[in-house]
Amino acid sequence: MVDAHETSAEQGFRGPQVCKLVGISYRQLDYWARTDLIRPSLADAQGSGTQRRYSYRDLVALKVIKSLLDAGVSLQTARKAIEYLRAQLGEEISSASLVLNGTRSVLASTGEELVDLVRQGQGVLNIVPLGTVVEELDARIHELEQTRARSTTHPAESAATARTGG
Repeated sequence: MVDAHETSAEQGFRGPQVCKLVGISYRQLDYWARTDLIRPSLADAQGSGTQRRYSYRDLVALKVIKSLLDAGVSLQTARKAIEYLRAQLGEEISSASLVLNGTRSVLASTGEELVDLVRQGQGVLNIVPLGTVVEELDARIHELEQTRARSTTHPAESAATARTGG
């Protein structure tokens, strides 16, 4: 039996899904793609009528960007952090934390490394625990899959629920 989450991850996520999962507007997503902050790794738009498809790793990067911007980090600094994150990330990221000290980014894999970085920090540190980002994203994907499953098994019921908002 194939897990629905794995199926979505293999097929990729379209723009509207990405916006719901990450918590950004389509306009933001489009801007970030056009300015090469994060390009969809599965399928890029090829003109009018085509859709971008984002991978699970793309979603994690987008969620990190949103977390940084929500914390008051500039888009320029977030861009540098994502470039660093792409270069440093292996497959297992949920135990790491991204630490920003000004425009410098460091990936802390253990609690001890994180404590050492905090002790060395001269200025304001922004810390993004990637495990939390991954957990939030997984929970939203699961909700999306459940909603999709309900709408395919009970379309009339799902439409009525959508209309009434409940």
